[in-house]
Amino acid sequence: MPHSTNREMILGIVVGTAGISLLLLWYHKVRKPRTAMSLPKFLSLGNSLDLMTLQDEMPSGQGTTAIFQGRQLQILEKLNELLTHMEELKEEIRVLKEAIPKLEEYIQGELGGKVTVHKISPQHRARKRRLATVQSSATSNSSEEAESEGGYVTANTDTEEQSFPVPKEFNTHVEELNLDALIQRADNLRVNESRKVESFELLCDHKEKFRDEIEFIWRFARAYGDMYELSTNTQEKKHYANIGKTLGEKAIMRAPKNGYCHLWYAVLCGYVSEFEGLQNKINYGYRFKEHLDKAIEFLPEEPFLYYLKGRYCYAVSKLSWIERKMAATLFGNIPSSTVQEALQNFLKVEELQPGFSKSNYMFMAKCYADLNQIDSAMKFCNLAVLLPCITKEDKDAQKEVKKISTSLKRWDLYH
Repeated sequence: MPHSTNREMILGIVVGTAGISLLLLWYHKVRKPRTAMSLPKFLSLGNSLDLMTLQDEMPSGQGTTAIFQGRQLQILEKLNELLTHMEELKEEIRVLKEAIPKLEEYIQGELGGKVTVHKISPQHRARKRRLATVQSSATSNSSEEAESEGGYVTANTDTEEQSFPVPKEFNTHVEELNLDALIQRADNLRVNESRKVESFELLCDHKEKFRDEIEFIWRFARAYGDMYELSTNTQEKKHYANIGKTLGEKAIMRAPKNGYCHLWYAVLCGYVSEFEGLQNKINYGYRFKEHLDKAIEFLPEEPFLYYLKGRYCYAVSKLSWIERKMAATLFGNIPSSTVQEALQNFLKVEELQPGFSKSNYMFMAKCYADLNQIDSAMKFCNLAVLLPCITKEDKDAQKEVKKISTSLKRWDLYH
């Protein structure tokens, strides 16, 4: 199976309790009001809280403790909401900056008697051939109806599409394929990172014909995940994640023993969690782990699954005491794992498919470094550097490998 999925986004869900680290920032802000506070990303788990100090400061009595925990959750929700609004504001500013020169170009084209087409995201390319059908249906459907299961955003819901002109003529012919031929072609296209949009379009063209076929449904969900990764617009990402998750739910209900259905449902849950509040993030974290384990049960030889589980275990092993405590307060369970358990999953990936990805080598190096096995950590840093950078994830992993290597060399100098 191709493994170029943006795993940085997927692992946002596997540590659903990571959002709780915002409480630590609040705590330190109160203790040190003159210290500048920076808001971390969802996976920033570096903050920790001394257990003994926290226990000394906890109020006595079950009633008081319950009230304190309730207030903690309220504060976390407010901080999480503030962070979300800040991210949305930053995204709007970025889009506005990009749109101004394009708007000027468009106006000049209009004055010159010609229409310029602006493609600013994968979603526009993906709908190019289907725009006429979308626009005609938009007159009779509401915005909510337009996002029906397996569907796509209509002209009613896509305000960004309305802001830019589109070509008046395009090829509406769709080649009819049987299910086997369609699946093979879609899978082959998806192997190439630059042709994932084309694979998505192909599946969209046949969704009415094969919408009840399990092998089609989970691939369609996967394709929506691909579009989520490729998109740079927040609203588009949310749109793709929600529709993909709906398709994933349909898939696991119809084929509860199909490992790929569980895999891609878990992945899409991770994407959806990026737009949820703190409590839902934690809920999706447990849901992710549940369906990941089911996928491994049905697909024990799939390396990508062990990579995801390794990422989950590593992130959970880094949770602070207060993050675990909050998860227990909300759900009654405390997630637990160790660096050793994470390493075993990454080693399993390498056993099943040597050279699986640059990111897998990078995390193996991290685990060995945490275990103070410096030689092994350097070995996998060197192996990671040898693999080519193809995807954005590869580039991010390459930067992280350089940081690990530098840290290991410094450690070696002082020891």
